[in-house]
Amino acid sequence: MAAAGKSDNDVLLRRLQRLSLRAAAVKADDTAQLRALLDDIQTLRDQLMRECARIDQEINRTTVRTTAITAYARGAGSIRNQRRGH
Repeated sequence: MAAAGKSDNDVLLRRLQRLSLRAAAVKADDTAQLRALLDDIQTLRDQLMRECARIDQEINRTTVRTTAITAYARGAGSIRNQRRGH
């Protein structure tokens, strides 16, 4: 899966801002607008949750890589020290 770019995140943020403005402007008795707004909010929420899951996976992969690199570096340092007679 391709990483979301800054522009993708900007699009989500702009959509959230537009929905906030729509929510402030809609009248409480306009049920059609309220339903449409709720649907749009749910759609955006789903997209944001997918993006959160993608970021969480990326963080987990990075943590695993960092752990592996650290273990490799420790092992390489240990071997180097053994060769020097320490």
